[in-house]
Amino acid sequence: MLPAPIFSANVALRTECPPGTCVCDRESLLNDPAGDVRILQLTKMEEKKLILRIESITSYADLQHMIERMYAQLGISLQIAPGLNEVRTVRGLNIELLERPGLCKKIRQTIPAAIRKCLDRNPEIVYAILDAHDLFGRD
Repeated sequence: MLPAPIFSANVALRTECPPGTCVCDRESLLNDPAGDVRILQLTKMEEKKLILRIESITSYADLQHMIERMYAQLGISLQIAPGLNEVRTVRGLNIELLERPGLCKKIRQTIPAAIRKCLDRNPEIVYAILDAHDLFGRD
């Protein structure tokens, strides 16, 4: 039997999802001594703060900074790239959280939705994303 991971008493962990509603594999992550449990520190209250922060992004640099901070603090890998077809609206962008144990199904939905909301309000960020992927075809 594997030893249970040791957590600091002052670190709050995200509550379990109801059985059968999520595929986050929380229990196996908690039982893995080498598991990266940072994602479980994203409680529902912290998730709300994160969503509000994402929705308040106003520049491409700020978006990049937020992506880096989410990876550094929570281990969340976020990728934003143009879709395979034309990008006529924000819906043409692929916003994806890479799979990892502990990443709740709800978080996989709310973070991309918050980013889409931010991009809808700030089309200049969309242009910067397209430019970063060289879709404007500068030679």
